[in-house]
Amino acid sequence: MTSPLPPASTSPERWTPRLWGTLLVLCAAMFLDALDVSMVGVALPSIGSELDLSTSSLQWVVSGYILGYGGLLLLGGRAADLLGRREVFLIALGVFALTSLFGGLVDSGPLLIASRFVKGLSAAFTAPAGLSIITTTFAEGPVRNRALSIYTTCAAAGFSLGLVLSGVLTEVSWRLTMLLPAPIAVLALLAGLKLIPRSPREEKRGGYDVPGAVTGTASMLLLVFTVVQAPEVGWASARTLLSFLAVAVLLTVFVRIELRTASPLIRLGVLRSGPQVRAQLGAVTFFGGYVSFQFIATQYLQSLLGWSALETALAFLPAGVIVALSATKIAGVIDRFGTTRVIVTGFTLLVASYALFLRIDLSPSYAAVILPSMILLGLACALVFPSLNIQATNGVEDHEQGMVSGLLNTSIQVGGAVILAITTAVITASDHGSAEGTASPQAVLDSYRPGLVLVTAFALAGLLINLTGLRARRRQQPVAVGRSTVVAKSPLAADAPRAAREDERVTVGD
Repeated sequence: MTSPLPPASTSPERWTPRLWGTLLVLCAAMFLDALDVSMVGVALPSIGSELDLSTSSLQWVVSGYILGYGGLLLLGGRAADLLGRREVFLIALGVFALTSLFGGLVDSGPLLIASRFVKGLSAAFTAPAGLSIITTTFAEGPVRNRALSIYTTCAAAGFSLGLVLSGVLTEVSWRLTMLLPAPIAVLALLAGLKLIPRSPREEKRGGYDVPGAVTGTASMLLLVFTVVQAPEVGWASARTLLSFLAVAVLLTVFVRIELRTASPLIRLGVLRSGPQVRAQLGAVTFFGGYVSFQFIATQYLQSLLGWSALETALAFLPAGVIVALSATKIAGVIDRFGTTRVIVTGFTLLVASYALFLRIDLSPSYAAVILPSMILLGLACALVFPSLNIQATNGVEDHEQGMVSGLLNTSIQVGGAVILAITTAVITASDHGSAEGTASPQAVLDSYRPGLVLVTAFALAGLLINLTGLRARRRQQPVAVGRSTVVAKSPLAADAPRAAREDERVTVGD
């Protein structure tokens, strides 16, 4: 039987082999989630050809995964708190392995889409459970910062490596892109059974909030479904408008339930924290913009310039290499400067990366145009992604870590789906004649530019949102009242650097 791990040492150099093993298992699961998303994109043409899927049906190979993943993250995070993080993580990882195997063997489009949906459901439970295991196993501060930076770097590296692997594997068979995660997931599951610590379950005070789970999950599923379908059926169509109205009604009912129930799916009070709100909005703009940029860049390189899948993947490789090499360094940067400053710096680099990519033309120089954008993109991802995770989970009680992890991952996935759908709609509206094959290459290129401007605008919005955190910290002043000194518990403690937190003291009279 697996026993709980002792508290992690406050020194990052004193991690035990079991602590490292636990972290590696959790990193493997997050790596697979990211790998699975990025590998499928390049394989879609081969899948459509072999399974005879139309373009509208083929999109559901990707959208089915997003629908399952984004729709159930809130429920997945709360289930980890209530049912046990270890149990939820391992069961979901087992389902992920089985559906990976099934997806690689099917010979029917609907069965493949169904397997992708179920795999997305399993990821909706492994992601928040894994993140909450880290935040409850590693002590808040430098130790947790280091663990989270390695964990989130594995996600970014998996996404980047997936692009390269998909180009290689698809040359042999698209089925290999579906099958590859299965053996890795099985190995992670076997190691997790031995290494992942047991955690106490939250007491079932007030029940499990079934109404909140139903309305919250239904609203997220319907929202993701609506934005995925909107570009095809029309943003102003009656179906889309009615769906958005239904989402608004469900969310209103969900909020009212959460405010009244004794055991809410999401304790809305956590959103009174400025750092928490900035982390959630930062996640929406960061991942939504990144996914949209990758979509535009891939279409530009492959469809317009005629690059192969492997050449396109290698074009993104510098960004992935930078993220991977930064894994052990970012934690020290965050501990020294604080999450807010690091996030602001990262978003600044992100805006610069997207703005530089606007210089693309029909015969670009890779070294002068594309490579600088990819280098800045890699630096931005290395800084922003770990910092958002740390800022969202710092200062949160252990019994709510799953909830906050689910909320953060929901922001990431829903942000990706919504912003990508909006970006696609903008490109389509600017695209005159390419669907019928009558548009010139220059016209197709011009249709990409509004999308790139929109992606840059979302990155700029993320920057402006987090700049408010710097102003809030400057307004924070220590208060002297007497001789005895205690550390103030400020909502800014979650994103302040260690030196600043030590200065946040309130003296109390005898």
